[in-house]
Amino acid sequence: MTNSNQKQSGSAAVRAFLVLESVIRVDKPISLDEVASACGLPKPTAYRTLVMLEEAGMLSREPGTKRYTAGARLSAFALEVLSNSIVRAPAHVILQRLVDEIGETCNVTMLDGNAIVYLDRVETPSPLRLNLQPGSHVPLHCTSSGKLLLSQLSLGQRQKLIGNGPLQRCTANTITDVKLLEQELERFTREKVATNNEEFHVGMIGVAVPILNKSGRACASLALQAPVVRMNLQQALQHVPTLRLAAQALSNAYFSDVPATPAVAEINAQSALD
Repeated sequence: MTNSNQKQSGSAAVRAFLVLESVIRVDKPISLDEVASACGLPKPTAYRTLVMLEEAGMLSREPGTKRYTAGARLSAFALEVLSNSIVRAPAHVILQRLVDEIGETCNVTMLDGNAIVYLDRVETPSPLRLNLQPGSHVPLHCTSSGKLLLSQLSLGQRQKLIGNGPLQRCTANTITDVKLLEQELERFTREKVATNNEEFHVGMIGVAVPILNKSGRACASLALQAPVVRMNLQQALQHVPTLRLAAQALSNAYFSDVPATPAVAEINAQSALD
């Protein structure tokens, strides 16, 4: 391959990466015009790149529109990267220190379709605990992490994920009525903290706070999980300030070298108004 072709190939690769970044950093499907603006690319170039990425399965087009969102292949790739032990290492240290301080299990999760997937988890050394490994999936509507991340989405996005109900009942405390869940989510939206009061497993409570990316978007959650025989929900809520500090440290670990993108931030701001 000649130097000219290598340079051209490299440029195309960088353009593709910039387009992928512009799509995954916003809170809604993104249009061609918005991609071109966010990446500083001519529309024809942005269009060709979008088509290439869609054909590769990295992006998909929203049904009935010309807007783009992350494809199944890109989502799977992202989860594999974040689940890699080497990539997780700096954040895992923060999580371990948090568990050492609080004394109960803590985990980092993110949305994966209509469920929550564990990216990292440090178990309490105490014998009574719920063992879940990174890669495990749990429901959205009855876990603190799931409800936290749902609360940071728009109403339309939430409806796509949880439907009209009734929702699956896991315990006597599970909220199965979508309207009742929405009322709770509205409160969590304002407070930026979510709870699970024995709604997924009897005898287990949880409290979750958001992990924000450079654009201020809740891309993941940090949660505390404990058996009620050692810590009730009110006691768990007293650890929220500590959880928030750890969430900020995790955000720095994940995104400290990621530059902010003003055009993408502007799209997110407009999305919040829609």
